Amino acid sequence: MAKFRGIVDIWDLIPVFFPPQFHRAVRARKGTGFSMLPEPDYQSLINATTWAFIRETNSHYPQDAASRTIEDQRVIYDAMCRAFHRRYPAGVTATDQTLGGVSSRVYAGVRATVMYFHGGGFVVGGLDSHDDVCAEICSVTGFRVVSVDYRLAPEHRHPAAFDDCLAATLSTSGPLILAGDSAGAALAASVAHALRGRRALLGQVLIYPGLGGDRDRGSYLTHANAPMLTRDDVVFYARTRHQGPEPKDDPTAAVLHDTSFAGLPPTVIFSAECDPLADDGRDYRDAIRAAGGQADWQLERGLVHGYLRARHSDPRAAESFARITAAIARLGEPA
Repeated sequence: MAKFRGIVDIWDLIPVFFPPQFHRAVRARKGTGFSMLPEPDYQSLINATTWAFIRETNSHYPQDAASRTIEDQRVIYDAMCRAFHRRYPAGVTATDQTLGGVSSRVYAGVRATVMYFHGGGFVVGGLDSHDDVCAEICSVTGFRVVSVDYRLAPEHRHPAAFDDCLAATLSTSGPLILAGDSAGAALAASVAHALRGRRALLGQVLIYPGLGGDRDRGSYLTHANAPMLTRDDVVFYARTRHQGPEPKDDPTAAVLHDTSFAGLPPTVIFSAECDPLADDGRDYRDAIRAAGGQADWQLERGLVHGYLRARHSDPRAAESFARITAAIARLGEPA
């Protein structure tokens, strides 16, 4: 079997966005997958508009995508993101800058700065993949938004992405809110933990984050074969990010492995119900509250991983995005 960079079996090159039937076929070929729990009834949990979003996403992936290189898969992912891209809201402008040695895109705003870290499994994505999301956050809140183009795996193993996000954040002055989706949410949380005692934060907003929860229980099993993201995908991305065993007790890699959750800023977490990562958001909320902190968790019913791109086509995703931007706006309000 061919190998990618001598590390990853080609059958493991399964992006987040492949059709569910493709995931099942690959698991059958590999002899993997999780069948110890009955699969949720996604036909009733997920509504028609979300299914339309899933099909539209899948339509951008060629049949041979799994046999292509990571570089090719990045091209495919970027093209998919462009297909969903919306024009900037009126009045929003952005410029590309270097912050702390890291390429970034700055959306002009006032009062507070939202540091936004994009999703993509630490493997795909960049300044363009979440460009319109950041522009809309800027428009709704009026805040300055900084999107960080952190280094990607496997070329740059952990902690490269974390180091970039931390450097860009430390180079940004004024009141700060950390935010991100998926892998970017994990990075935002890790930066929040690292900044305790070094830099005051207004808060953090995490969108369907993967935070290092136990993959052998809860939503990791219940939604192991969910549309848009499977448990196998989570394992693949972790393997690619670390290119070896995952570190233990390292909050720069996974904040749920930290030994202390005290001193964190106000935290708001949004998880998709049909997502193996769903319980990570709940568990992180509980850990912060147990340490005396302020944290809220919203489980978005019937939604799937990556639903930010459905915010203009799916009423549930639109309502969630409105809650996300409202949470960011509240954190940035003057005391």
